[in-house]
Amino acid sequence: MTSRATLTRRVTFSAAHRYRRPEWDDARNAAAFGLCARPNWHGHTYVCDVTVGGPIDALTGFCADLGALDRALRERVVDVLDHRNLVLDVAEFHEGKLIPTSENLAWWIARAVQDALGAATRVVRVRVAEEPGLWAEVEPA
Repeated sequence: MTSRATLTRRVTFSAAHRYRRPEWDDARNAAAFGLCARPNWHGHTYVCDVTVGGPIDALTGFCADLGALDRALRERVVDVLDHRNLVLDVAEFHEGKLIPTSENLAWWIARAVQDALGAATRVVRVRVAEEPGLWAEVEPA
């Protein structure tokens, strides 16, 4: 029997965003998204936990290559998102595409990290917190 484990790395990044559907008028956006629809943006210092998992290697004792995970998080998450305006600077969140909610951001991060890691390691959970009492989690299939 092979033992399985997970490994979680936390990163932080600061970014601005707003929620808006371009096909809606300002009143409908405000009704749907509240203060998050304000035209002058707002920002967060996000805390992001990425959990990867797999079988524990009998020789190394690792379930994942921590160096590869750290590179993926730096290159695909922090370097792309930190001190950015998510709507203006990240193509997938441009107006009319994904709304940069914590849920969508967690999903985007899961895909970006999995793409960087390839088949060697599986992303099992991504948690993105906008503030200490508010976060979203995704568990990619």
